[in-house]
Formats: sequence, structure tokens, C-alpha cells
Amino acid sequence: MPAHLVDAEPVVTPRELITGLVPPPRFDGVRFETYRPDPAEPSQRAALDELAAFARRIAEPPRRGLFRRAVPQAGAVYLDGGFGVGKTHLLASLWHALAEVPPERKAYGTFVEYTNLVGALGFAETVRQLSDHVLVAVDEFELDDPGDTMLMTRLLGELADAGVHLAATSNTLPDRLGEGRFAAEDFRREIQGLSSRFTTLRVDGPDYRHAGLADAPRPLPDDRLLAAADATPGSTLDDFDALTGKLARLHPSRYGALVRDVAAVHVRDVHATADQSAALRWVVLIDRLYDRTVPVRASGEPLDTLFTPEMLRGGYRKKYLRATSRLLALAREAA
Repeated sequence: MPAHLVDAEPVVTPRELITGLVPPPRFDGVRFETYRPDPAEPSQRAALDELAAFARRIAEPPRRGLFRRAVPQAGAVYLDGGFGVGKTHLLASLWHALAEVPPERKAYGTFVEYTNLVGALGFAETVRQLSDHVLVAVDEFELDDPGDTMLMTRLLGELADAGVHLAATSNTLPDRLGEGRFAAEDFRREIQGLSSRFTTLRVDGPDYRHAGLADAPRPLPDDRLLAAADATPGSTLDDFDALTGKLARLHPSRYGALVRDVAAVHVRDVHATADQSAALRWVVLIDRLYDRTVPVRASGEPLDTLFTPEMLRGGYRKKYLRATSRLLALAREAA
């Protein structure tokens, strides 16, 4: 019998939030050498070369003379591009490239995971915990919540002042920045004093997750969904509305623990949700499922209709498009 996510009550300690700042299982094996830049997109090769050089500069810092600064100028790079072009692959590869740096002295997490960390530890303690790091990598830096954006701006500023190298990828308001792309000038305005430290690297190209692939699998009939859940050890089965309600009662910092060790997720009677808060919670859950390579099977409406047309025209458009891309990839993996 499959388990039910709605019955789970995962617990995550503040210490686990710190130790969990590593590339997720999907990106355990990625390296610069495994990134395959598209010959038709020269920005991909350029970003790969620049980030590999950045890793070498971190690993082999210049020697400090007697009268040089006690804390060297920290470097910072920002990967700017659409979803599905390999930015996360490159960011995780940077973390892995610093093989001589102990895991406890380099951090990798999403923007949301860092804001959750500040919420759990407090700002001052988060700064203290991360200030001795060699690298802090932030995947999907978000500019759609002014409060969180300024919080992260301040956090990254203090870490840079402490000599921590920074790397980030972008996730911005496409209706403000155009075509779902990140605008370097808007980024510089947001991060104010950090701006001069960042080198922006463009990564262009189509979404590799669906290039040349057939359409996503269609929804299963309920009886086949139940049979698939029964036949898959370690799987879960939940009704869409019940799981949506569960997410509303569970802090997003616990979504990863919610699907930890789950072999496959089965969701019955999927349908579009018109509630923005519920939709954004699904975005976070989909990201955690994708990070952990958890296949998804569903009945009801097609998975690419989860977010309404109105949402796909709104300020969180890029979030929803990225989540849809990842969700369809998980559905293909399940098939």
C-alpha cells in the first residue's frame, strides 16, 4: 500500500538546514566536464569557461603580502538566462569543483532555502554560520518579494565583506524585465553596494529538458494510477486538493523532508488552481521533487494546465514556467 504525504509530519532542525546546504541528489554527479554547451549558443561555452576560471581563482587565491588587506576582495558571479539552459548544472559544478574545500565550508541552496535559514536561525546567527565559508551559491535568486530580496541583499553583502565568494542564478519578474531574462542593471539596483563585485554571465538557449522530446505523458485513469502506486515500492498517493491543503499547513522549509526517501509521487484528480498562494507552494514542492529526482504520475487534468493562463501572464510567470518544465520532466521520468 502506498503511503500518503498528507499523513507525514516531517521535522527539520536548524542544524539540518545548515548541513543540508549542498547540491541536491539530482546534481550529485554533475561537473564542468559533464556540461555540454550547445554549439549554436556560444554564451553557454563562455559561461562554462568563465565559471571554471572562477573556481580556479577561489581554489588558488593570490598570496597576501605583509601590508595587504587581511580579508581579500571576494569574487562574485551571476548566471543570467532562461530556464532549462543548465544554470543549475553550472552552479552545482562550481560547488563540486572546489573538491579540496570541506563541505562545511561551502554552501549551495536555493534562494528560498536561505530565507528559510534566516527564519530559523535569525539573521545574525546565519551570518555567523556562513561567514567562514569559502563559497555561498544561491540558485534562483528571486526579485519578486521586496522583503526577502532586501534580506538576501543584506546577507550577501555581509558575507562578501567577510571574504566569502558568491555565485548565483536568476529568477526574476518577467513582466518587468522582459522575455523572462534577467536585466543586469535591475539586479545592480536591487543589490546596491554588491553590484560592483558581480560579474554577470549570460546563458542563452532553449529549454534542454524538452528539446526534441514528445509531448508529456497524458494523465492516467484513476484505476491505472492506483495500480501504479501499488506496484511501486516507496511511493505515495494523495488527492490533489488534500495535498494542496497539506502544503498550506506545512512550512516550505519542510517540503524537502516531506518527500525524502519517496520513490514516486502519485496525485489523483489534478486540476488548475486559481489561488496564487497555493500555486506558489506547488512551485516549491515541484522544485524539491525535481532536486530529488522523484517521478510524478497523475490523473485528472494535464500537468501543464496546473497554473492558469492568468498566472502565466502575471508577475510570477517565470516561476510557473520553470515549475511546469520541471514537472513535465518528472512525468516523463515516471513514464
